[in-house]
Amino acid sequence: MTADVSAGAGTATAAPATAERPRIDRQLIAVPIIVVVGLALVFAYLSTQTLDSVEQRALDPANVRDRLVEHLYLTALSTVIVIAAAIPLGIVLSRPALRRVQPGVLSFSGFMQALPPFGVIILLAFTPLGFGPTTAILALVLASFLPVLTNTVVGLRQVDSALVEAARGVGMSARQTLWRIELPLAVPVMVAGVRIALVLNVGTATLATYIGAGGLGNIIDGMLRLGRPNATLVAAALVAALALLIDWLAGVAEYLVIRRSR
Repeated sequence: MTADVSAGAGTATAAPATAERPRIDRQLIAVPIIVVVGLALVFAYLSTQTLDSVEQRALDPANVRDRLVEHLYLTALSTVIVIAAAIPLGIVLSRPALRRVQPGVLSFSGFMQALPPFGVIILLAFTPLGFGPTTAILALVLASFLPVLTNTVVGLRQVDSALVEAARGVGMSARQTLWRIELPLAVPVMVAGVRIALVLNVGTATLATYIGAGGLGNIIDGMLRLGRPNATLVAAALVAALALLIDWLAGVAEYLVIRRSR
């Protein structure tokens, strides 16, 4: 009888642990397939078209590689800056002493987020920063700052207050409670904000070409101006594929973080 009860108890406690284990999102499996198939269809269509010398130069592998490197540089650096600035600010705003100013900061950040990225890029180009990658990176930071900031605040806010009080009750300092209790529990939500910022920056970086910062938008804008739809299609497909792949990589990182936290 005792053995049966013990076995039943063991089964009962093991079931929730299995149920809580995060499952792989189907999108994480489907996205790479969609990207490969989509690009294959685009290049299959391109193989049936006759490209003139202008399109051939624009789609030259060396040129595409250079523009892709510029695009990745703008996206990566702006995202790193956002992470380095928004996460510490979100942590500070989540502290009880500064919760009164939290709504005002989030409202201002939301106002900046609502500004059209194209207008922000152009306006910043006429400041002392001038044209070039520095201005484009600053514009990308402004465009993607809010998701990371908001998710950091929300992630820390949703931590069970009973856990925080229990940690303080066993002698942990406020800093220890933050690093050992609050941040580990908030990391999945924070990673989701970084994922949004990455995708926003990939798309917005195409506008950097209008201020001389390069990127894949350089090919898109040039081919549109010259009336070359085939080359425009290829460049646009590369941007879409890049956004999907970066979102996929961020999704894999988010899944690993959630799995580790559980």
